[in-house]
Amino acid sequence: MFRSLPAAVLLFCGLTAQATDLVVPVRDVPGFFASLPKDVTRVTFSAAAVYNCNADIVLPDLPLLVIDGAGAKLVLGPNSNGFTRRIVDQKDAERRTGSRYVIRDFAVIEGGRKAIDLQATLGSVVENCRLTGQSEVAIDLRFALMTRVENVLVTDPAKLGFVVRTGDWPGATWSNSQSNHTVLEQCRVYAAATTTRAYSVLNCNGVRLNDCISEGAACDYDLFLNAVIDGNEDSPARNSVVKQFALSNFHVEHAVRKASIHVNMPPKASVDLSQIYWNGKMPAPVIEYISGQLNLSLIGWWADDFVIATRVSAPRINVDRSHNALSVEGGVKGGGKRAGVLQLKDALPGNEVLHLDYVRIGRSSN
Repeated sequence: MFRSLPAAVLLFCGLTAQATDLVVPVRDVPGFFASLPKDVTRVTFSAAAVYNCNADIVLPDLPLLVIDGAGAKLVLGPNSNGFTRRIVDQKDAERRTGSRYVIRDFAVIEGGRKAIDLQATLGSVVENCRLTGQSEVAIDLRFALMTRVENVLVTDPAKLGFVVRTGDWPGATWSNSQSNHTVLEQCRVYAAATTTRAYSVLNCNGVRLNDCISEGAACDYDLFLNAVIDGNEDSPARNSVVKQFALSNFHVEHAVRKASIHVNMPPKASVDLSQIYWNGKMPAPVIEYISGQLNLSLIGWWADDFVIATRVSAPRINVDRSHNALSVEGGVKGGGKRAGVLQLKDALPGNEVLHLDYVRIGRSSN
């Protein structure tokens, strides 16, 4: 038998529910986030179609905060880092990784230095957003473990699109502040003429890019994959805690200035690149290799002018179930500089002659 609850109890329950689900006011967005109560679980940008914010939106420490764009447009000032965190040092970062955020459903986040600047978090999500015209980087992930970024469209980044990296605050190193096991899925970068790198993964392990696109104006790199620990991007990577990276179903719809994919991972790290389609002529190398166990598979299309450039004389490359033109048939020629699609180019010191000892070509798909 059910009995009605007293009116006072119903009122208390209603107030509690309302306190955890708040609407972001049109004015003073940073101030609203700075004064959020501890029991809030969701905030919604539903008070207006367009919000303007000149300052950083500093995210509070909460077990889980859902930030629902509700289809709104958020216009950031030129010095804003968008949704960000303030980290003092590595000890502070480690204390605060229990905070999670879901940032979703913005029609567009326009301008600012960054749109989303997640730091010191485990299991956060960014989904269904368009980010336009950031001056530094659209999404910057630092010590953002197991972050999922899905259905995010980046348009006209002045420099960088997506960056997955380690912390850069005092006490952070290449091994203690990684954004490991982060996943980018169904994302796109439409480059501006000034864009340098569409996707960057730096010193992080177990990162995956699935079903992503790079297009628009020519950029320096579509994917820059690097695990150097001395700051010298020309030296072979030596990060002992980076073991794997995987990319699948990647579509490239423009030319690049330096190389489409840059690979500089530790010698024993597995780098799996599968189902890549470069649509159009590529005057620069499709892959620039320095270090790592590079595994290419299911590359169904390969133009005659495509080149894999290696800067070391003995690259570790495995090819399987790919176009039959992706080969080193005929051995090393050209004065020891070329074998089929593989070319020793801009070689590092001590790497004068190309060797195929660690290059394996498996089954072709056609």
